[in-house]
Amino acid sequence: MTCVFAVPPSAARQTREAALDRIVDQVQARYRLPGFAIGVVENGEVLYRRTSGERLAGEGDRIGPDTLFKIASNTKSMTTATLARLVDAGKLRWDDPVSKYLPDFRMHDDWVTREMQVRDLLIHNSGLRAGAGDLMLWPEPNSFSRADILHGLRYLKPIHSFRSRYDYDNLLYIVAGEVAAAAGGAPYETLLRREVFEPLGLSRCRIGAWDRDAVGDVAQPHSQREGRYVAVRRDPARIEASTMDPAGGVRCSLNDMTTWLRAWLDPQAVGTDGKPWLSAEQRAALWRAQMPMNVSQRQREWSNTHFAAYGYGWRLSDADGVFKVSHTGSLMGMYSLVTLLPDQRSGFVVLINGDAGDARSVFDQLLTQHYTAPDSSRDAAWYMDAIAREARAPARNRAPDTSARKSVESAELTAYLGVYRDPWFGEVRVCGRDRDVQFAARKSPLLTGKIVRVGPRLLVDWDAEEVDTEAWIDFSGSGSTATFVMSKVDPDADFSYDYEDLAFARIGDCG
Repeated sequence: MTCVFAVPPSAARQTREAALDRIVDQVQARYRLPGFAIGVVENGEVLYRRTSGERLAGEGDRIGPDTLFKIASNTKSMTTATLARLVDAGKLRWDDPVSKYLPDFRMHDDWVTREMQVRDLLIHNSGLRAGAGDLMLWPEPNSFSRADILHGLRYLKPIHSFRSRYDYDNLLYIVAGEVAAAAGGAPYETLLRREVFEPLGLSRCRIGAWDRDAVGDVAQPHSQREGRYVAVRRDPARIEASTMDPAGGVRCSLNDMTTWLRAWLDPQAVGTDGKPWLSAEQRAALWRAQMPMNVSQRQREWSNTHFAAYGYGWRLSDADGVFKVSHTGSLMGMYSLVTLLPDQRSGFVVLINGDAGDARSVFDQLLTQHYTAPDSSRDAAWYMDAIAREARAPARNRAPDTSARKSVESAELTAYLGVYRDPWFGEVRVCGRDRDVQFAARKSPLLTGKIVRVGPRLLVDWDAEEVDTEAWIDFSGSGSTATFVMSKVDPDADFSYDYEDLAFARIGDCG
């Protein structure tokens, strides 16, 4: 069942709605998403809302315009908006040193520590590997705190020079949330409610701790298993505040997100108090290109894109000659998309409660070109077929075949058994379990698995189905001098599994 929410009819409006319906129908026919909510704002007004599917597959509870979805990294633009409100209030400057607000802040390089400004926390220019330190955030639940993040940063070694190139990070957005808290005199979650949710009337949006059933109408994440979507990482009755909240912890409804879009598309937007929500100066700052990004082959071929850059929590580019401001959000089982075309006062939001990267890409392309290239001959089928061809390309999949696995008995790894420590990730145990060898992280309980052999190499076969990126484990030395490093089995897997930044040294015995 699909719910389409009625708007006052007119022939022209009905024609535009029908065109949007065709886009949605074509994408859903191919990808069979478990559920979604889509909203389109045109000329500053909500033109189109559509929801489909179930909050939890097989349960029968339908997704509606007030259903909460995880928006994941679309949280980042809300974090930067909170900072911008503090700048407007005179409590913060973008070029302030981070250490002004967080005296214990340290990067690996002392010079970078001194030079790191608030703005640098937001634009992915730190020199760290993409996703560095993300194993302190995901998989959840874990027991890493924001204090752990601040302390662990000093041990993460850069792979590029500071400010020399773009590599996406999440940890520095956690730091940005702590800067906001210090400058604003309240915890990050309190500030976000005060500076964004309340003045804009985002009444369903949630951050921090809340009660699932008291709030109600909450979509659950789904991943594909053997060709069908199944629920993963279901919410407990009590949802706790998360260390990663400033980087990706917000949940909002379709109605809230269309309100969010309208606030950005109206330069004169006022808050619920009747005052301007954000100054023109800070609006411009958030959308000013800060860090160049590569223009992908797909962007060039599909949208004739000439430039791409990162602002403060937003990606900036051109599509068919039209300025585009956008961001995506991805957490296991939840995908989101926000796109704004400010010069046309139009934009759209897509919320999906399933792993749906390809579907999101097609929605973005078709809904963008609906406004930037309405006469294009390329329809949904063209883009979906192009994505399918890319996936079949011989060079696309670099993951090795690891199906021939052999159990490893603890006697085989006697020289390596023990308790190990990495400076930022903390302790893990590599110890016998029955006749097998178990890897178990102390602060991240989902990172527990059995060590198996694939040819000459060892890998960790994780116990939890939700941990979907396996790791090679390579030992050196023996006994008290034993060490090991790790790396992704699939080099193209999610960069947040940043095994490559780990370096463990043995600190004790299993017993």
